[in-house]
Amino acid sequence: MTDTSESDPLVLERQLCFAVYAASRALTGLYRELLGALGLTYPQYLVMLVLWEHGEITVKELGARLRLDSGTLSPLLRRLESGGLVRRSRTGGDERVVRVTLTGTGDGLHERAAAIPASVLEATGISAARAAELRTALEHITDSATAAADGLRRR
Repeated sequence: MTDTSESDPLVLERQLCFAVYAASRALTGLYRELLGALGLTYPQYLVMLVLWEHGEITVKELGARLRLDSGTLSPLLRRLESGGLVRRSRTGGDERVVRVTLTGTGDGLHERAAAIPASVLEATGISAARAAELRTALEHITDSATAAADGLRRR
């Protein structure tokens, strides 16, 4: 049996990664329930958030915003396109550049999705100000961990 004293750094409940993982799974489950009425999965919702904000964006820019590679993003976009929510098109100047735009149907979901953030805050019992603090902390963790992992890969 391992030492579970206060000095043991390998106790599960002390792991930042586990707290983030458990919170992520719980939030994703909550979003799954809320997004069911819109016919969206959580990753599709993230794509729609970017499009509702920007209207039109390249696949490359979308991947950067969502921190997703094209292998993950392409099937998402294909499903959204087959559902009539987005349209993909190549630009005339460079055939390699694919632009993603909302359709009228996709744009129409914006209003129906507007209550989701408030529903999430209500369900979690945190204020908008506390959520903003948590987002800032998590963005810092994401950036720092990404940089650290990149540094380890370069060794």
